[in-house]
Amino acid sequence: MALETEAKNSNAAAATGDATTTKSGGKAKENNNTAGGKKNQNPNQNQNLVNGNGTAADGPAAKKKGKKNRNKSPTEPTAEKPVEAGLSNGHAEKVAGEDGDADANANVEKPEAGATPDAEADAEDIDLDALHDVGITVNISSPGADLLCVQLSSMELVQEIHQLLMDREETCHRTCFSLQLDNVTLDNFAELKTIEQLEQGSTIKVVEEPYTMREARIHVRHVRDLLKNLDPADAYNGIDCTSLTYLNTITQGDLLDKKKTRPDSVDCTPPEYVTPGVYEPPLLPLHPNIKNAKGPQALKVLTTSAWNPPPGPRKLHGDLMYLYVVTMEEKRFHISACSKGFYINQSTDDTFNPKPDNPSHLSHSLIDLLSHISPSFRRAFQTIQKRRTMRHAFERVATPYQVYQWASPTLEHTVDAIRAEDAFSSKLGYEEHIPGQTRDWNEELQTTRELPRKTLPERLLRERAIFKVHGDFVTAATRGAMAVIDGNVLAINPGEDSKMQMFIWNNIFFSLGFDVRDHYKELGGDAAAFVAPRYDLHGVRVYNAVDVEGLYTLGTVVIDYRGYRVTAQSIIPGILEREQEQSVVYGSIDFGKTVLSHPKYLELLRQAGKHLKILPHAVLNERDEPVELCSSVECKGIIGNDGRHYILDLLRTFPPDVNFLKLQDVKISKELVEMGFPIEHRHKLCCLRQELLEAFIEDRYVSFIRIAAVHLQQLNAKKQAEKTEEKPVAAIEGVEAEAKVNGAEKSDDKEEEKEEKPTAGDTKTAEAMVNAIREAQSNVATSNEVQAAEVVKRACAAVGSLKEKEFDFRFNPDVFSPGIRHVDGEEGTCSSLAKQKVLVQEAAEFLVLKQIPAFIKEHLAHSSPPIDGQSLTESLHSHGINVRYLGKVIKMLGQMPRMDYLYRIAILELIVRATKHIYYTYMQNTEPLHLSAAISHFLNCLLTNGPVNPAVSSEEAHKKRGNGGKHNKHKSSKGGKGQQQQQQQAAGNQNGGSSSSNASSASDWTLVTPRSLWQQIRREAKAYWDWDLECDSIDTAVSKYGILRISLLRAFCLKVGIQVLLREYNFESKHKPTFGDDDIVNVFPVVKHISPRATDAYNFYTTGQAKIQQGMFKEGYELISEALNLLNNVFGAMHQENGSCLRMLARLSYLLGDAQDALAIQQRAVIMSERVNGIDHPSTILEYTHLSLYSFANGHVGMSLKLLYRARYLMVLICGEDHPEVALIDSNISLILHALGEYELSLRFIEHALKLNLKYFGNKAMHVAVSYHLMARTQSCMGDFRSALNNEKETYSIYKSQLGEKHEKTRDSAECLRLLTQQAVLLQRKMNDIYSSGKLTSDLPPIHITPPSMGSVLDMLNTINGILFVQISQKDIVKVRSEIEKHFKANSAESEVNDAIKSIVAAANNNGEAEEEAPQEVKEQAAAAAGTQLTNGEKATTTEATSS
Repeated sequence: MALETEAKNSNAAAATGDATTTKSGGKAKENNNTAGGKKNQNPNQNQNLVNGNGTAADGPAAKKKGKKNRNKSPTEPTAEKPVEAGLSNGHAEKVAGEDGDADANANVEKPEAGATPDAEADAEDIDLDALHDVGITVNISSPGADLLCVQLSSMELVQEIHQLLMDREETCHRTCFSLQLDNVTLDNFAELKTIEQLEQGSTIKVVEEPYTMREARIHVRHVRDLLKNLDPADAYNGIDCTSLTYLNTITQGDLLDKKKTRPDSVDCTPPEYVTPGVYEPPLLPLHPNIKNAKGPQALKVLTTSAWNPPPGPRKLHGDLMYLYVVTMEEKRFHISACSKGFYINQSTDDTFNPKPDNPSHLSHSLIDLLSHISPSFRRAFQTIQKRRTMRHAFERVATPYQVYQWASPTLEHTVDAIRAEDAFSSKLGYEEHIPGQTRDWNEELQTTRELPRKTLPERLLRERAIFKVHGDFVTAATRGAMAVIDGNVLAINPGEDSKMQMFIWNNIFFSLGFDVRDHYKELGGDAAAFVAPRYDLHGVRVYNAVDVEGLYTLGTVVIDYRGYRVTAQSIIPGILEREQEQSVVYGSIDFGKTVLSHPKYLELLRQAGKHLKILPHAVLNERDEPVELCSSVECKGIIGNDGRHYILDLLRTFPPDVNFLKLQDVKISKELVEMGFPIEHRHKLCCLRQELLEAFIEDRYVSFIRIAAVHLQQLNAKKQAEKTEEKPVAAIEGVEAEAKVNGAEKSDDKEEEKEEKPTAGDTKTAEAMVNAIREAQSNVATSNEVQAAEVVKRACAAVGSLKEKEFDFRFNPDVFSPGIRHVDGEEGTCSSLAKQKVLVQEAAEFLVLKQIPAFIKEHLAHSSPPIDGQSLTESLHSHGINVRYLGKVIKMLGQMPRMDYLYRIAILELIVRATKHIYYTYMQNTEPLHLSAAISHFLNCLLTNGPVNPAVSSEEAHKKRGNGGKHNKHKSSKGGKGQQQQQQQAAGNQNGGSSSSNASSASDWTLVTPRSLWQQIRREAKAYWDWDLECDSIDTAVSKYGILRISLLRAFCLKVGIQVLLREYNFESKHKPTFGDDDIVNVFPVVKHISPRATDAYNFYTTGQAKIQQGMFKEGYELISEALNLLNNVFGAMHQENGSCLRMLARLSYLLGDAQDALAIQQRAVIMSERVNGIDHPSTILEYTHLSLYSFANGHVGMSLKLLYRARYLMVLICGEDHPEVALIDSNISLILHALGEYELSLRFIEHALKLNLKYFGNKAMHVAVSYHLMARTQSCMGDFRSALNNEKETYSIYKSQLGEKHEKTRDSAECLRLLTQQAVLLQRKMNDIYSSGKLTSDLPPIHITPPSMGSVLDMLNTINGILFVQISQKDIVKVRSEIEKHFKANSAESEVNDAIKSIVAAANNNGEAEEEAPQEVKEQAAAAAGTQLTNGEKATTTEATSS
């Protein structure tokens, strides 16, 4: 497969701009490979977008062809069709006639555009057929190699055969060739199916082409990439989207081998640092196998020669460039490149003689030439190639975004001319592949969003283009931001103060996060200026997710580097020529003094506002005229020279968080005041999160439905009394009862999903109730519409809806902004200010009183516990809780001993964040000369109590003389931080403001001591999170909160972008500082950006999840492999979301009984997670534990142990041993060791697991019972029957109390007790015998200690890991289905509800306002139920399946 391209500059290079320049979707396919080769998309792109069976696992080979009708999935018995039609997922699998293709419509949100959905679906079916590709086998003959037979897909481009050949071992040394069929050269960008002569078994010839200057350079670069391929240096330096993966090292590459290891041949002693009771884990094992990662060295030097460029006469002889090579045999060669290839010339280091050497050996490929002149090169190159082709494809593909390592070994710095050329060439602003022009980022970003999106192929094309351009933009922005801070870019206003400077580089605009021109003076100065870019990025994310046609946002990336915050934005065409005042046509540039509006913007923003719950509102401008806005006042609309409507400054997209604002006119409820609110925050930009608003509205909606249902029941009761229409009423009550039941059931099985996406989970509950109301309303309404309206009105009033007769919750983001004058409406209507304010306050109150307890309650079950600060933050965010509430969350966690681990993780996160604030200011005051000394000094102060002597080393002292601190370009003028001032600025703000300035002394950093730093951290914790950190040094933090120093080091390095040397640090060292300045290897940018979504894949994935929860694993598997296909199509091979699909597929394969398939898929998931998330990321740990289970099931016993040891080591490194996940890992390890007969070791692990389970699950939990049982098993094998008996009794009592005596588990345990007692009695008898007579007299039967069978161990493993195999035969399933059918037919109420929904949807589609009583929201719900509208979960977080 051509996944593995390394060529960053394949001949595709020129095609990059295509997607963006061809606006017409005419030959849209050309744009398909917008990948300049670098992130080459999966070649079997559209492999099988439609037929959901074709595992994405093994390329075109495994495909089934010609499955045209996607609605018949092969396994379904036809009986279930009608049942399925009622399902409310976007893919209602109706019979093909009705609605050809429901999922195609999944995104066509507004079918009222004229065509009925059916017509659209028909139009689409034709396209879907066109998507079907055919596998085709061709032979490829290349000079000097055997005939190569490859299987290709007709959808691929000729280009991809190029990539394939450049990656194959035998042909990888060629770059400059064309492909010919019957002596006709093939067009690189043609699809295979468009080539007429191409048929099964045709032979394509590889023809060497003459070199040009460009081709020669590409060739040399490719050779260097091949030689450097195994070297991890790029991954450590964080360039070219390379990253590390150690799965192969850990398993020694024998993961999928068929030979099963015999249990006795397994070395299973865990290393020291994996056994329970380890205190500080070592750092070195984090990167195993550093020594021989590089592979053999093939050449000493390969560089461009100093004789370049060829002089005129030689140019006319066809010389293109000269190279200089030193071989491992110490021979020196000068090589000429000409159009025919490469040859050795007679030049030496000091004389130029371009004549060919004698014999000269002209060869078309540089590698052939080098192999010829250096035997050691030939050997080394073959070894490198062998190792390269043995590696898994996923180890070689570039990741979408750069992953940085926080620890790195010492890398030797080698001579590399190409690296040097990249760093210093003038191409700083030029991308390699568009000759002679910089990329117009704005044009590319906006054009890709304008691509058509009606059909599935179009959407895939559009999303792929968006993703590709976005990835390139992030890479370019990061590079630019680093260049800006490193002082490599000239400012556009060089005369101004360094903090005010702005920069343009490579068509990207860069600004620094300081309060320029007192813009944020009222809002908190520099502190506000620092967070504004992040909030703005949030705004960009949500508007992008809503994706309103015609509304454009800027490409935005926020980069933190060396203590500075840089915002990178694409440039609106024409904005630089005009003043800002002239160009803004909507919004305000002075926080509401002058306000403008614009009809087109109102229309676009109103569409977006519907999804974002933003209330259109009016404010007064400077002439006291009301101006209508559909966003916050700060949001500015600018029409670019390209005529597009841009919005920027989206930092207040969502309403303010009143718990962190001190406001005159706001009365906060008593509970909140007792908790210490309102807390005055550093800046006034605090907003509520979108997830919170959604959860809040959801919550209100459920109460609205409940209240309405109660009222309706009362009405019906009256009706009953009058004995009017009896039948409908009975039906209603049936429905209502059913809705109540459904509501209850549904909410249970949705719990798991809810973690990630509060919206989708809750709507289902609401839906059941909607149906009840719907039905009831239509019945009541027939006789008495007034009553029904009254009911709705009452319910609205009760939940505080903005409208009287309709459920309406939207928020006014400006409602508490100072300096803005609102137009107040009359009491009780939408436009009433008081009502809007109350709503915003209630949302903030809901966060504290409902969401935080909900967050804690959810984690009480420990189903997927956060492992580090990052996963904690993600979990908080998914509940809509901002991190500034962390102090309050910690307070609540502190009172719950069973949440001890989460308490510790939260405190660690709080310390790291507080330290980050201090560190940024500290870095801004440090000269570039002293960076490594200053950073190591800071780490010493943070992590040790030992000696810290910030000695400026002699070399630096002598560098210091001349320049009294002129060097530091962006010197922060805000804060010298001497000891004396630190006392004054207890509450000084983020940038160390409010202190007297003596910034000239650039060596301020030397004054920091461990004591002063920890005092600052405590003050920061109090000021920012209102939480008292009760420790004044690292030692007290360690003893009081149980924090590991190494975890703190890791968390801090990742948070601020430091790379430390990979070695063992002695934090207790008393004589010399722990960190020296050589221990700081590098500093990295911390990059925040939005992640484009793959909507169709997301829909397939969620539908698949729903199917799995209904227990239809087979269908679920097909939908999810379909989702993976689409993801490969949009994101290429490497992406986080692909990873979660793979994990899910592996789990499903395992459940369906195919352990081998599960192992192969999970292997890809592990490598993907290591590469995309990082080698010590929490999800990587999870993938490792899954992989070990599957590898045990495949009989690789030793391997599964190694994987578990790795997972346990990473866990302990990140958060210490005291964590519920560690208990699970330890139980697994113990079981496998037990199977191998290592009973003492096994016992140590299970004792530890038991201790943790008791702590976190209480003494009556199932986990604990299982742990006791495992201990008893191990002890009985060791012959310690008395202890075994006691432990098994514990198991028995738990089962008995929890499950009752009849349960099979209780009975098993009783049986176990009986056997153990028997054994114990026998043993006792023997003992007594020996005691009484000194020797054995009676011949008692020997004691049986049977080592467990592998099968029984596997069963136990499955139990522990929460995997239950359900043994059901096909007949049973059919029987159950038909039962359900009958039930449905009998229960006609169901169909009535469906009819009601259909009529409402029809009404909504026709005239929108037909039924006044049905609240708008409810209509949408109903529409969702009928499957015409699949809302896309407007959240930008990655959704993940819950693991079990």
